[in-house]
Amino acid sequence: MRNNIIPYHRKKSKCESIMKDIKLVALDLDGTLFDNSSRISKRNLTAIRSITDKGIHVVISTGRPFEGIPFDQIKGTGINYAITANGSGIYEISTGKCLYENAMDEELVTPILNFLLTRDIHMDAFIGGKGYTPIQCVETAQKLTVPSSIKNYIITTRTRLDNILQFIHENQLKVQKMTLNFYPAADGTLIDRETVRKFLVSNPSITTVCGGYNNLEFTRADANKGVGLRKLAEILGVNPDATMAIGDTENDLAIIEAAGIGVAMGNATDAVKARADYVTTTNTKDGVAAAIEHFIL
Repeated sequence: MRNNIIPYHRKKSKCESIMKDIKLVALDLDGTLFDNSSRISKRNLTAIRSITDKGIHVVISTGRPFEGIPFDQIKGTGINYAITANGSGIYEISTGKCLYENAMDEELVTPILNFLLTRDIHMDAFIGGKGYTPIQCVETAQKLTVPSSIKNYIITTRTRLDNILQFIHENQLKVQKMTLNFYPAADGTLIDRETVRKFLVSNPSITTVCGGYNNLEFTRADANKGVGLRKLAEILGVNPDATMAIGDTENDLAIIEAAGIGVAMGNATDAVKARADYVTTTNTKDGVAAAIEHFIL
């Protein structure tokens, strides 16, 4: 066993029984496949190419919308499927076709948006694989204390809307996921975060998680990355027990538990590490490649 993989013995026998028989590997992006500058290392890319050449499916599993996938970086790796928006949309990358969607309808999302629009926060709505931001949130984005690569991604990739409620209503749209980001007050506390969190978790029709950097993300109650993994495995004819998932934050918990083998990054939250079967190295030390090399290569 490699020194950079730390096993959790409660599932060790299960892991050993399916090592080398993995048919699908699901990879989170931010904090997992990406380094801290939102780049994919050469070692990670090489490991991915090595297993897709063997016929193993490698898929993206992200809280980002479809358009937020780094198509330029994964070109030539053999990655052709993506579980997006925390499991609310599954896409075939080569065609851009949505294979599955489980999104919030107007009736569900309107009262939530009416509340959120009264708070001093930044918000994104993921609709049809694209990201949208209310125009009033543009200034707030500059105040966020997230890494510069994340802030730049948020600011430069969203379509700005004068009236998001009108946009949803007039076009009869569904919202795959919403992401909320908060900025700090002078004392360091995140403005409105606790008020918004309490409001969201009181709604049984949605699931609310943190996707990193103290944000909040919500989807339909029956949508998460774990459900997305099982749905994609069904589409591809893969036994869910022959899957491996790698992640780092709360929005990865469901897929870590749903996969045959769940791997936490070395930089993962304590909750993710506690639920995982194995802990690999960090996202700045090629943790994805280390896990692939251990279990498959």
